[in-house]
Amino acid sequence: MAKTQAEQLVVCIDNEGYETSLEKRKIYVALPDAEAEAEQHGLIRIVDESAEDYLYPATSFRPIELPQAVKKAVLAG
Repeated sequence: MAKTQAEQLVVCIDNEGYETSLEKRKIYVALPDAEAEAEQHGLIRIVDESAEDYLYPATSFRPIELPQAVKKAVLAG
């Protein structure tokens, strides 16, 4: 995943081992990691089904680009 200062939208492609916390094919908000340690360990900080942010394997997600109006609506919801 590319480093970013803003929230990024990602889609879950694999929830094996995290079935309670993540849904396949669902869009999630990825938060920047202030210390950048997560990325070095192949992890990404995701706001999951509990509405809290946790570290998950980055390979379980793919970044997505949406039109600005749609992205704004997803982040607001």
